[in-house]
Amino acid sequence: MDTLCRRKESQVPHFLATISQAYTTLIAIIIQGGLVMIPLLASSVIALTVIVERLCFWRRLRTRRGVRDVLALVAEGDLPQAMQAASNSRHPVSRVLAAGIAAKHLSPSTAMQAAAQAELSQARRYLPILDTVITLAPLLGLLGTITGMISAFGIVSEAGLGQPHAITGGIAEALIATATGLLIAIMTLIPYNYFRSRVERLTDAMEEQSTRLELLLGKRED
Repeated sequence: MDTLCRRKESQVPHFLATISQAYTTLIAIIIQGGLVMIPLLASSVIALTVIVERLCFWRRLRTRRGVRDVLALVAEGDLPQAMQAASNSRHPVSRVLAAGIAAKHLSPSTAMQAAAQAELSQARRYLPILDTVITLAPLLGLLGTITGMISAFGIVSEAGLGQPHAITGGIAEALIATATGLLIAIMTLIPYNYFRSRVERLTDAMEEQSTRLELLLGKRED
């Protein structure tokens, strides 16, 4: 047991050294990428923040149990209890149904459409930011490519071909910026498409459940 503990303790400095070396290498790559890496890193942080926020938002909407309960209460004719259950629910579909029940004597369809638009605007929140990052990151990478090549050719024009390390530094700046921009765009595109698909499914669910509620309310009036 003591031998195992000593072995683990001896591995800790090696692990910390590996992390420190990786961190130093990452910082060196960022610095080598040039000034364009600053907006690229800022866009990656913004995209990551939005992705985490949207994941938390959709995680809260995993269950539709409250929606089924509301429709079951309406089918039983207990509209006050159905209204209370829909109002207390955190699911957007339930809140749309609550608007329809509240306007049952006026125009439930119009009320649910207005409520659905408000709920969908919340579901689409911040998605334009991800769309902007997806478009902007490759362009910033291309800008870094251009500035890196300009730097490389500037060195060639001043010192000729006698400084290969300086020339390759400019080319490295171009390649690092391009790769970073493409990586940010690719890693943002995947959750962006996922969130868009969730919005589309939520829209379909609102339309489906709203139609069911209208049919139930129509049966009660008959």
